Amino acid sequence: MFKWYGILGIFMILFIELNFALKIQPFAEYYFVIAWLGYILVIDAVVFRLKKKSYIYNKKKKLIFLFIISAVIWWIYELINIRLGNWGYNNVYGWAALKGGVLKSVYFSTVIPAVFETAELVKAIHVFDRLKLKHPYKLTKITLYVLIALGILCLVLPLLWPKYFFPLIWLTFFLILDPVNYLHNQPSLMVHFKDRKISIILTLALAGLICGFFWEFWNYWAITKWTYNIPYVGFMKVFEMPILGYLGYIPFAWSLYAVYHYVNSLFHKNEKDII
Repeated sequence: MFKWYGILGIFMILFIELNFALKIQPFAEYYFVIAWLGYILVIDAVVFRLKKKSYIYNKKKKLIFLFIISAVIWWIYELINIRLGNWGYNNVYGWAALKGGVLKSVYFSTVIPAVFETAELVKAIHVFDRLKLKHPYKLTKITLYVLIALGILCLVLPLLWPKYFFPLIWLTFFLILDPVNYLHNQPSLMVHFKDRKISIILTLALAGLICGFFWEFWNYWAITKWTYNIPYVGFMKVFEMPILGYLGYIPFAWSLYAVYHYVNSLFHKNEKDII
């Protein structure tokens, strides 16, 4: 059975697609939240159809938690971007500071739910289930501390020399927090890697790319949109994003996973893997 909210989500997306041509206000200005809430509703309904369980049906509190964490983490990226200057927003100058802050927080809140819902769908259709590494890998504490140090470096270098090291920012939260999660016996991608399991790693990577495609696709046709200013690799654009920029959605998805489990561990111990 396809849940009613999935049908609602389909109509929300179809309306936004039509409104890219009609430009009916205020819907044209606020397309992002309508499109992405619609996307989340549709994917959740598909996941429920496949698994008989989903975030909306079985894990509503967790989904709300994801919305909150998502808004906070993307505001952190916005602060970092003040130094990097890699993206900016067009046609939002009429927004007062309070209105802009509230609207952006609502928009940013959809990022993690969209990625994790997509990962649930990829997992539900068993795309990567049979893939395993040939040999297990031992992760020593020294290795984990080195990775944490590299993560800190991935934050510091772009802040000092953004023109040359800006891509590293998409690795920083993953390299810092995933080893921390591992050291504290929380779910982490490194646990999967150690045990030869790479399905979740690849599932998140694909989910990041899928969401990245739709972020850029809907953004391209929108009135209120973001554009990029990326040194050296700003060529061969697919929509507004240079083609090499899509690679950043892979470590970005891993970072969201690491951030979620780190923040969640502050409130809940021995929590199961989110994906």
